[in-house]
Amino acid sequence: MLKVKPEYLSKRGRREFVVLTVEDFERMKEALEDAEDLRALRRATARNAKAPYYSAAQVDRLLRTRSPRRKKAG
Repeated sequence: MLKVKPEYLSKRGRREFVVLTVEDFERMKEALEDAEDLRALRRATARNAKAPYYSAAQVDRLLRTRSPRRKKAG
């Protein structure tokens, strides 16, 4: 759980604004970005659930067999 220490500013007796420390703001921003990354990962995982899976070794092998080798300049 993200813990922050907000300070509230009131206007006409109602809370209108929140003031945070820079550290709290940065932690909240990072937590929101992490949550968005997690949502994107879940969407991609669901979308690709039936797609074929390739291991890192298989991808490496495919790349080596399909792309022409470049000669080193020297």
